[in-house]
Amino acid sequence: MACVTAAAIAAMTAEAFRSPGERMPIGPLGLIGLLGAGAAAILLWDRHATSFGVVVADNFGLFVTWILIAVGLLALAISGPTIERERLPAGEYYALMLFAIAAMMLMATATDLLVIFLALEVLSLAVYVLTGIRRDNPSATEAAFKYFLLGGFSSAFFLYGIAFTYGVTGSTRLERIGSLIAAQSTAPTPMQLLAVGLLLVGFAFKVSAVPFQMWTPDAYEGAPAAVTGFMSTGVKAAAFGAFVRVFLAAFEPLRGEWSDLVWVIAAATMIVGSVVGVVQSNVKRMLAYSSIAHAGYALIGLVAGTPAGGAALLFYLVVYTFMNVGAFGVLLALSRSGERNERLSDLAGVGLRHPVLGVAMTVCMLSLAGMPLTAGFTGKFYLFSAALDAGCVWLVVIAVLNSLVSVAYYLGVLIPMYMQDGTHEIVPPTARPWLLGTVLLAVAMTLLIGIDPSGPMHVAQSAFASLR
Repeated sequence: MACVTAAAIAAMTAEAFRSPGERMPIGPLGLIGLLGAGAAAILLWDRHATSFGVVVADNFGLFVTWILIAVGLLALAISGPTIERERLPAGEYYALMLFAIAAMMLMATATDLLVIFLALEVLSLAVYVLTGIRRDNPSATEAAFKYFLLGGFSSAFFLYGIAFTYGVTGSTRLERIGSLIAAQSTAPTPMQLLAVGLLLVGFAFKVSAVPFQMWTPDAYEGAPAAVTGFMSTGVKAAAFGAFVRVFLAAFEPLRGEWSDLVWVIAAATMIVGSVVGVVQSNVKRMLAYSSIAHAGYALIGLVAGTPAGGAALLFYLVVYTFMNVGAFGVLLALSRSGERNERLSDLAGVGLRHPVLGVAMTVCMLSLAGMPLTAGFTGKFYLFSAALDAGCVWLVVIAVLNSLVSVAYYLGVLIPMYMQDGTHEIVPPTARPWLLGTVLLAVAMTLLIGIDPSGPMHVAQSAFASLR
């Protein structure tokens, strides 16, 4: 986390000293910071180190940190064309992204509710600005404003949840909260339930769970494609990391009370994301509802609450990162200066005119749909298996039905790519080697994890075991 923060400060400083019109390689600063954080995370594995008493580098937090490092590296790699085409301030863009990643890492490793809240606010402010960074674009400004307003309400709920938790237990430390709640009484009090409910609202907003998903389609559509790919993966991974740590550690004694509510939220999230996504004609809005549906799938692991369910959730965050960034990378590759090419009709004939992009989008869409031999299939298999073992049969039935419904809009992306003639000119993929390489890497990881998921799953199991 310190490496990423230092890189963010360096990027901000470089932007301050950059002359107007001068081209300065600011992106590599982020690359150095992320690689340094990755090396530190490897060295800290199995050491369970602590810092300031409120940050712990246990295997769970380090696993989520690795996911965030992967998100950051992929996002930086695909950001170059966005910055060049939209003429964005590179230093500001990279600094905001790196500060957001550092806050995400803090969220995943914090063991105090107030520290989680501070990290959440730093993350949120950076993402709000990134959403509206195209200041001359009305849709971007509107999206950022909506995201900011709704995010402010969710932060207030989260802060009130912390206040009620402190009122009930006299502490904001997660380990103390769990032990004090377990020792207070066998029957939960209304104050305890209110605290849990308020915190649940804050987390549900960040993971785009129903009924707190209203910001997602507008924010995804208004933000640049690289930022949308970053938001849809990084924010979700960090939020789920803190979500699991708080609810399966601090509030584990009340799991019998909150699990039913999360069950309902998971079911509603999958249904809304799958059904509403079918009628979308804008690919980014469709992927926004896809993100909502996948948040519902990930919540299945939280509802199960078992070691298998927690490991499956962590594994799913990994596979979702690669297949989603790959999809947004293809969208970015299809865009041109002044043309964003985000509607389904804009994809007509792409699969035949540019086979590499067509194959990449096909793999990502099939993986998001959960087709066999892809990482999306193995992720859902682990989640559904854990839920069945935990007795959540009807939730799995709902998830399977929604997976079938979602096939309609994923195939809706592929049909025009191969079965319609297109007229939109597209920049040859080889003209953007970094972007093309990132897309191919994401596709390769999607296929490799789908074919042999044992390695990542074993690490995920070890990571979740450190939480208990």
